[in-house]
Amino acid sequence: MKKLYDFRCSCGHLFEKFTESTQRTVPCNLCDEVATRIVSYGGPVLDPISGDFPSATRRWALNRQEKIKAERRTTQSHGPDA
Repeated sequence: MKKLYDFRCSCGHLFEKFTESTQRTVPCNLCDEVATRIVSYGGPVLDPISGDFPSATRRWALNRQEKIKAERRTTQSHGPDA
């Protein structure tokens, strides 16, 4: 079964390719060097706005409040055009 895998060649080019899970090397799309399959991070991304993940929502809200406070301090000390 073909899956999408990440590959990197010796020149540093990084690309994705649909290939069989048994295939570990492919030619690079840009330089034709041998590219080796690499492990890529496929971690989940939590939506902090939805409320489905309370801790992520709280963290987002706190970060947003801190950012607003910092922007207000900058505006007050430098004026609105800064």
